[in-house]
Amino acid sequence: MAEHANQVPGEHSGAQGAHREVDTTLSFNEEFQAQLAALEGGVSTDEREAVAALPSGSALLVVRRGPNIGARFLLDSDITVAGRHPDAGIFLDDVTVSRKHAEFRRSGTTFSVVDLGSLNGTYFDGVRIDETLLSDGAEVQVGKFRLTFYASRVDLAHLAIK
Repeated sequence: MAEHANQVPGEHSGAQGAHREVDTTLSFNEEFQAQLAALEGGVSTDEREAVAALPSGSALLVVRRGPNIGARFLLDSDITVAGRHPDAGIFLDDVTVSRKHAEFRRSGTTFSVVDLGSLNGTYFDGVRIDETLLSDGAEVQVGKFRLTFYASRVDLAHLAIK
């Protein structure tokens, strides 16, 4: 006797066996969905909207890998420190991150990242750096955290016009 697709293997319908349907619908929590988006390099609808709403002179960092995946950090001041210190503007709570690990600096509408002598270093697109300018979509690694940098769309539009 052939088994039906919605039955548990080994169970048969008919007079001798009970028919039992199996729910094959899977659901995923938000953290898992964020991890999938990060692996695919995708940007969620919420993230797209957040980036689109950035005013001139600001930027957004989105955690793609690390303990608080999906977290977003607004860069809207001239200096923002990232580190394990509780007072850091970007608090990254992990032993792979120095207390004051790196600074994100704004100059007009451009941003750079500067390593502050951290033990594990700061990486830009996989290369260890002391200081570098940030480009839209670039990946910055601080300890085990991987953050994607998104510039204000208003500022990018002005760059495209020039």
